Amino acid sequence: MDAEEDGLGAMVDAEPAAANGGSSRPSVSSEQMDVEAYAGLYSGRTKISRLLFVAERYQEGENTQMYREVVQKIGGRLGSQYEMDQAWVDTVDRRAELRKEKLENELNGYRTNLIKESIRMGYNDFGDFYYAHGNLGEAFKNYVRTRDYCTTSKHIIQMCLNVILVSIELGQFMHVSNYVSKAEQPPDVLDSVTVAKLRCAAGLAFLETKKYKLAARKFLETGPELSNNYTEVIAPQDIAIYGGLCALASFDRAELKNKVIDNINFRNFLELVPEVRELIHDFYASRYASCLEYLENLRGNLLLDIHLHDHVETLYSDIRHRAIIQYTHPFISVDLNIMAGAFKTSVSGLEKELEALITENQIQARIDSHNKILYARHADQRNATFQRVLQTGIEFDRDVRSMLLRTSLLKHEHNLRATRKL
Repeated sequence: MDAEEDGLGAMVDAEPAAANGGSSRPSVSSEQMDVEAYAGLYSGRTKISRLLFVAERYQEGENTQMYREVVQKIGGRLGSQYEMDQAWVDTVDRRAELRKEKLENELNGYRTNLIKESIRMGYNDFGDFYYAHGNLGEAFKNYVRTRDYCTTSKHIIQMCLNVILVSIELGQFMHVSNYVSKAEQPPDVLDSVTVAKLRCAAGLAFLETKKYKLAARKFLETGPELSNNYTEVIAPQDIAIYGGLCALASFDRAELKNKVIDNINFRNFLELVPEVRELIHDFYASRYASCLEYLENLRGNLLLDIHLHDHVETLYSDIRHRAIIQYTHPFISVDLNIMAGAFKTSVSGLEKELEALITENQIQARIDSHNKILYARHADQRNATFQRVLQTGIEFDRDVRSMLLRTSLLKHEHNLRATRKL
């Protein structure tokens, strides 16, 4: 499966530029260069042109379905050089049909001989075949079918990882959660890399369902063993971004310190994305202007992230609200003019944000709109203590009276016995 997944990975990188018209071209291996690092050296149109040129040399893989989608999206806007290479598509499709026929014959033979391990491998090969050709639905079905023929814990874990991979690409995150749980059932046979993969998958599932605190915990628990072993799903840099933003949006100050800043394992991921590391430290140190500036600089890239784009606005809003709450918490009164400067916003805009937080009972305060001052509403501790003591006395008096009544009833033998129903 790994070989075919690598083939698919090369195809995914190559798709945009594989849409060229096609005459023969030299074959280039995707292992000869780090495309991401290469792209990072450039910007603007030069970056796009260079990537298209590189991709033009990488017309590899067998996913003609994705190839067609890319060509359709290009829509001829890049000229005749990037139109459909129908000859290449027909060649790959013919080769795929031959491969499929061979797999079918092999699987039928295995099923006739009733060899469980061979049947499992046959379905697994079919899953790899459909995955490599972009037919994710059939790949999912065949990977799931291997479950009935798994004879060891290792087989079950492999099946779960295959189903999780396809489910993530299909956007079926309910299946991701289910199969992460199944894979974790035999914890004694899980190696550290597999554990890291499962935590990443669980984190993505929680992120998709907007359970940001649970997502943060899973990403923060991911060990450095992950490294580049799960790049078909997630990069180490993504762990830092997803985990950091979800933590800022959902953790309180103590959790942020203990689970993020002091987390040695997660620190290794944060070093890969200095901007996220700095904005977390700025948030904890109450340097909100700098923190929000880092967030705004990251916004453009995050909106292009396949997993995070739908959550950027919600996460940013939650982070900003937590920053405002944290800013106002220690003070009895706050000058809104100074606070507006700290958050790089207008006083009127800040007032609206504070009004919303007060209405939602997230901030206990009132606003003096004339003098532009926020006054905290601290509870009257003296009165609250008296109220608790009075309530305790009432409950004690009630309990004593109940016990005296019960004792008196027992003493005078006034016991009410249930009569039997005939």
